[in-house]
Amino acid sequence: MTVLKTSMRNFFAHKGRMALSAVAVLLSVAFVCGTLVFTDTMNTTFDKLFAATSSDVTVSPKAAKSDSTPQNGRPDSLPASVLERAKKAEGVKYAEGAVSSMNVTVVNSANKNMGSSTGAPTIAGNWTRNDLRSMEITSGHAPRGPTETMVDADTADKHHLKLGDELRTIAVTGDFKARIVGIATFKVTNPGAAVVYFDTATAQRELLGTTGRFTHINLSATGVTNDTLKQNVISSIGAGAYKVQTQKEYADENRSGVGSFMDVIKYAMLGFAGIAFLVGIFLIINTFSMLVAQRTREIGLMRAIGSSRKQVNRSVLVEATLLGVFGSILGVGAGVGLAVGLMKLMSAAGMDLSTRDLTVKATTPVIGLVLGVVVTVLAAYLPARRAGKVSPMAALRDAGTPADGKAGLVRGIIGLVLTGAGTFALFAAAHADKASDGSLVLGAGVVLTLIGFVVIGPLLAGGVVRVISAVLLRFFGPVGRMAERNALRNPRRTGATGAALMIGLALVACLSVVGSSMVASATDELDKSVGTDFIIQGNQRIVPQAAKAIETTPGLEHVTHYRDIEAKIVAPDGSSDSDGVTAADPTYAQDLHRKTTAGELTAAYGKDSMSVGSKFATKHHVKLGDTLTVAFKGGSTAKLKVAAITDDDVAIDQGARYLSTETMRKYLPANRIPPDQIMFASAKNGQEKQAYAALKKSMEQYPQYQVRDQSDYKQELKDQIGQLLNMVYGLLALAIVVAVLGVINTLALSVVERTREIGLMRAIGMSRRQLRRMIRLESVVIALFGALLGLGLGMGWGATAQKLLALEGLKVLEIPWPTIIGVFIGSAFVGLFAALIPAFRAGRMNVLNAIATD
Repeated sequence: MTVLKTSMRNFFAHKGRMALSAVAVLLSVAFVCGTLVFTDTMNTTFDKLFAATSSDVTVSPKAAKSDSTPQNGRPDSLPASVLERAKKAEGVKYAEGAVSSMNVTVVNSANKNMGSSTGAPTIAGNWTRNDLRSMEITSGHAPRGPTETMVDADTADKHHLKLGDELRTIAVTGDFKARIVGIATFKVTNPGAAVVYFDTATAQRELLGTTGRFTHINLSATGVTNDTLKQNVISSIGAGAYKVQTQKEYADENRSGVGSFMDVIKYAMLGFAGIAFLVGIFLIINTFSMLVAQRTREIGLMRAIGSSRKQVNRSVLVEATLLGVFGSILGVGAGVGLAVGLMKLMSAAGMDLSTRDLTVKATTPVIGLVLGVVVTVLAAYLPARRAGKVSPMAALRDAGTPADGKAGLVRGIIGLVLTGAGTFALFAAAHADKASDGSLVLGAGVVLTLIGFVVIGPLLAGGVVRVISAVLLRFFGPVGRMAERNALRNPRRTGATGAALMIGLALVACLSVVGSSMVASATDELDKSVGTDFIIQGNQRIVPQAAKAIETTPGLEHVTHYRDIEAKIVAPDGSSDSDGVTAADPTYAQDLHRKTTAGELTAAYGKDSMSVGSKFATKHHVKLGDTLTVAFKGGSTAKLKVAAITDDDVAIDQGARYLSTETMRKYLPANRIPPDQIMFASAKNGQEKQAYAALKKSMEQYPQYQVRDQSDYKQELKDQIGQLLNMVYGLLALAIVVAVLGVINTLALSVVERTREIGLMRAIGMSRRQLRRMIRLESVVIALFGALLGLGLGMGWGATAQKLLALEGLKVLEIPWPTIIGVFIGSAFVGLFAALIPAFRAGRMNVLNAIATD
């Protein structure tokens, strides 16, 4: 009880000094809890949606998948006769055939895409009784003929649609127009999908290309359970012929597709939260180390009057627990607020998430509290041990006893060993033969060098700070020299403070190098390999009518079709793989220049011929002239001659096996041939600008596809990688903010520690302005020390990662010097900002009171 009272007294006596550490705990816990609440809320939203849209029992084609569309662009379907047989099953209240397709684009009269900007699908289908479970018609009526359609209210609101407006639906079977006669509102939250409805006959004809077929059958149960109805339906339609699922099974299947995506978001964000926790550990260690040093005489007196080492140790840990509990409780509340903010942000971007579905599981605050408290206590353990070792004789000495030299030597040796091991791992990763093997070694190298730099930081501080000071602080005369000596006074403190900033900036530098190298490599590859003038592609395959518009564009020399085809390939030695083949026109050899290790690529587009990649040839012992057995999915089996072996030391089309479009048509029926995945076009000589404008005009009716020339394509690639990096930098900003709090805390506690010293300096003539400048310069030196270590470490990681990317064809290493220099200079401003409050407080000290401080 005495220990608890003492701990609480010390905690509240130094609550100002604890505040920034509490903020670090708060931010880290908030990020963890916010991530959990956000992802749990999204899962709840989708769970409610899938439960509401699923019938009691659903019958669908055997190969159908809820989250994908076959390559030919037409949903798998089953005959209407299955509906008639299912109706006869015992326990069926009603049964109805449904048509649904996600491979459509809906545009208004101005050819503007009505789909979601977040990548959520556009769903077209027929209006059924089952839809009444999740929607209600709030305006107009359901479609009754081929010229009528109904849209969901969210889409109507976003795009200002109203009754009577005309929409054009673009499907693989063709385009068709219909006027809006109804608007239906979701009873549950719609995460952003655009939904359009037609009558059954129109949906069958326009979405499936035939009548008398459905994508699935909805059945409602009466007097029996869903499981019993499922068994009855199987008995009625035949076992194994079709996929029969209960409401729960159907919803679970839909949920699994969304769940994998949500897991990526969840664990990525938790990873950044972990980085923030790691940075926060240094802040907490520094805080308690300085508090213990400042209370050395007090602890010595406690030991002198009978307190044991365990009691002193326990007293510090109790303070850490109080800090962890306080910061974690606030962090849990802030995490819920962060989740709501993320939901609002996603809703503004087009993915509707309602706060009505806000889900705070009982485990979330528990996880936040446990993490916050455990991390805080672990971080305070070393300072607590140090406090327990304070001798009663320390009551007779000044505070801030210097660190033991032997401990510093042991620390240095451990740091050098870890850094050396990490450097060796990075070297091994850079010389790996396979990217998959090298990535594991790279991860080990990153962890070891990071820990090594953290451990060895105090040793590095002496040399690095002197170099920075020689370059920067000599211009500030005696004030600069005092700032340098203050930074060098406690290398352990300077090393720990710089390490917190080092972690975030190392990741920034690494990702900058990787991102810049990817852009530079891809640009270099495009310059060397791509010979076509224009590239046409989108998020969906190119429907035949859009392909026809491309083909008939004036000013084009040639147009190339490009399709990935599902197929199983069997080599002469009996080995096989199912990675498929690429069917393209012979002009593709002009559009993409591929080196061959054997044969000529143009020969691969001949009759019953194909090419293979060098990796496939080596793995399966294939040589020029061999015959491969190619079983086309949905088609027949072909015997194709290997007419060329392409070099796989590339980034574009690595491993592709080419054959001609004519060969594909020979072995695949027309209804199984998929639309183009991408198309290429080259202009007639001297007509590049005119052809580019004409091609864009031809594609105005199909806004889901983009026409790009090579410069557009390079810029798009750069923008995509830039957006990804900016998002990552935004998340890393949390760690950098915590690191800045660490610098502020270190300076603030350092000012308290040096109160008497500051008073003496002021007494002998130092002005307030000089004092504030000294503290600001000390902060800048510490920030630049962390930045120098972090940027150097990060560039090493990035260069090693690029060596692994080179195995995948991305061979250019590019260091983004403007970014690196900008971050380094920005770190100086971070140091200046961090010193504002401590410098202001130091400048306001009363000189006589400061001198009198014990």
